[in-house]
Amino acid sequence: MSFPPSAPPLPDVRRVLCVFAHPDDVDFGAAGTVARWVEDGLEVAYLIVTRGDAGGFDDTPREMMPALREAEQRAAAAAVGVKQVDFLDGYADGTLTPTLGLRRDITAAIRRFRPERVLTNSPLRRWEHLAGPSHPDHLAVGEATTCAIYPDARNPFAFPELLAEGLEAWTVSEVWYMGGPAPDHVVDVTDAFDRKIAALRAHATQTSHLDLEGMLRERMAATATTGGLPAGRLAEAFTIIRTA
Repeated sequence: MSFPPSAPPLPDVRRVLCVFAHPDDVDFGAAGTVARWVEDGLEVAYLIVTRGDAGGFDDTPREMMPALREAEQRAAAAAVGVKQVDFLDGYADGTLTPTLGLRRDITAAIRRFRPERVLTNSPLRRWEHLAGPSHPDHLAVGEATTCAIYPDARNPFAFPELLAEGLEAWTVSEVWYMGGPAPDHVVDVTDAFDRKIAALRAHATQTSHLDLEGMLRERMAATATTGGLPAGRLAEAFTIIRTA
């Protein structure tokens, strides 16, 4: 199973909501693209489902990790110009499934922010990359977000309690999936690479032991080459699906 070919991105998008499972997910896969969106005048917000309590690589006490990772994500967002970062409560890292409760919480966020575009984890597994994009939490958030986009957010009769909170139905026009099979919409982020590195370095509990620049230059140069960009460019890749 794979995605169909990407639709062209819509030209009149003003607001983008990025929905991801963990702190740092959006930065590894899309910080360069987000930086470009902000530079182009789009209003971008993050919704992070967990606080990444199962992450880390050293002996940092587990009870400290959620607060550390939340602070890291806020600093990373600032590095690419994103001002709004929201976290959901009650979801533990490593335990996510696309429940009705998660769909409701994402639906509420969509109706509150009212984005034309949503960027999220892919709900489709990549068998050649089980250790990264296909983390079960990523797949669960991709599926729950897809269900929140259609039918939940646009259906006034879904989660009627949200109407009582003043959250009217809202239709998202397109979804960008990150980390899915055969992404074919390539974004040249060469000029935003330094901001992407700064965002990722903000996630010190996850990245301070990595050669980020070397690893990402190699990976993103390969993405650019596959996408037909000239030599020396760096890119991120996505799948775009029209939803309206």
